Amino acid sequence: MLESIEEVEKQFAAQGYITDRTLATTIYLSLALGKPIFLEGEPGVGKTEVAKVMATILETELIRLQCYEGIDAGTALYEWNYPRQMLELRLEEARGTDKEEIGRNIFREEFLLKRPLLAAIQAEEKYRPVLLIDEVDRSDEEFEAFLLEVLSDFQITIPEIGTVRAKQVPFVVLTSNRTRELHDALKRRCLYLWIDYPTYDKEMDIVRSRVSGIGDELTRQICGFMQLLRNRDFYKKPGVAETIDWALALMAMKMDELDPQIVDATLGCVLKYKEDIEKIQEDGVPQLIEKAKLLRERTNAR
Repeated sequence: MLESIEEVEKQFAAQGYITDRTLATTIYLSLALGKPIFLEGEPGVGKTEVAKVMATILETELIRLQCYEGIDAGTALYEWNYPRQMLELRLEEARGTDKEEIGRNIFREEFLLKRPLLAAIQAEEKYRPVLLIDEVDRSDEEFEAFLLEVLSDFQITIPEIGTVRAKQVPFVVLTSNRTRELHDALKRRCLYLWIDYPTYDKEMDIVRSRVSGIGDELTRQICGFMQLLRNRDFYKKPGVAETIDWALALMAMKMDELDPQIVDATLGCVLKYKEDIEKIQEDGVPQLIEKAKLLRERTNAR
């Protein structure tokens, strides 16, 4: 379905995701070479959305593994359904099964609880599934080493059953917010790409594609305001996700341009920490709006 870099750009744009040439090339090569993509960048720049859009384009299943501190192989791979196994043992006893035979059949696939990694390997979709391993930097080094083994061969050994091999290699997207550095061995298995905050022009294209009916003037002011915010020393700088949320909120309030009172009242759409909001309010919202308009005018002049 995606036989060229240009087709990747076209299909993603049709889903409202504006790619640049580098990201489109990385996605195309991942499909062509069967290698995972490792996307790193600040929160809210569209890393997770890549996997979601790919699943939509390929008309296949999105299987998501959300990483967190303390996640282990059992949570990511499989677990045995112990309640069902205990019930089966009791049923065998009630049926009068020979004692030596009781429990011999409780380690079958029907008693497995498939977690994301096993589900991705065993998927039988028309097109290969999309496996999203989200925020892998939140996991610990032991789990990272386990992932390295799985992504190398796309096969899993279950002692009671045997080796399960992937029927088709999934399209794998790993994301990281870089809260810690990951081992080089994991990155070497992947095509790596850092996704940065968008430029002013690119962010305008994103807003237009994701917010139906928004006017050009409001789009320019919103994107100019967001560019200014990202130059500030915030605890958490706003990403593209916040830009879209804010644009939708302003549209819901039927705004045609930024108004100081409305901006002040809706800062919670953009900034998520009290200290960051207070910084903006101390600097003066009206002054920031004027700077955003000047940024827009300088950009138009170019």
